[in-house]
Amino acid sequence: MADRLRTRSSARNALVWRTLQGAVADLTAALGREHLDVLDAGGGTGGIAVPLAELGHRVTVVDTSPDSLAALERRAADAGVTARVRGVQGDAASTPDLLHDLLVEDPSAGRQQPASFDLAICHSVLAFADDPAAVLAGVTRTLRSGGVASIVAANAVAAALHRAIAGRFDEALHVLRDPFGRYGPNDPVPRRFSPSEVRALVEAAGLTVVTTHGARVFADVVPAGSLDVDPQAADALIELELQAAGVPALRDIASVLHLIARR
Repeated sequence: MADRLRTRSSARNALVWRTLQGAVADLTAALGREHLDVLDAGGGTGGIAVPLAELGHRVTVVDTSPDSLAALERRAADAGVTARVRGVQGDAASTPDLLHDLLVEDPSAGRQQPASFDLAICHSVLAFADDPAAVLAGVTRTLRSGGVASIVAANAVAAALHRAIAGRFDEALHVLRDPFGRYGPNDPVPRRFSPSEVRALVEAAGLTVVTTHGARVFADVVPAGSLDVDPQAADALIELELQAAGVPALRDIASVLHLIARR
């Protein structure tokens, strides 16, 4: 797993991958089977879906972009997992309706059933959603009882800190005052959340938070050149990120918040 982690991720996403893989391992053990039915809401070109399919899981990706879904199809073909990856065009908030006529194998029933999932992934989607609560509610509706959701959301506290470090104090102040956690009209991220806000959204959708980690505590503020000086620096930064993820004070200033929740 360590080799796979290093080949498929960088210091910026190592924690998210490690946490997701841990959740997958726990869920497969709890269900007593090796392979899961997975929903990747807003999964784009398959950066998560294809690696999971390579592990044997069946993944349905819902995304609004036909170009992204075409790239997903090519990536799945290159990896030899076309049979285990399915793309569906549509908005994440409408996922249950989009999937209503799709069938998946339900191991507990021993037959095909309308699409439902053991694991739902909702990474970096809430920031771009008109109604984040509707997205989480839709994703939750697709989960089987006891199913698990992996949610990644941008952290407003981190954005304020990063703008201040860059010397943009007016923008840092704007982040803290803006209800969407934006630093101004040129901010490419439409919405960020405080740790308490994202937890409240997840719980309002009917999910119980199991763990909360902070990802990219240091990776987004370390000068890029510092990784070029020492060949071991990237590995050291990954280990630092993994250690920092569960420290409450550091978790709350991480660039993104990663929650694992159960239905």
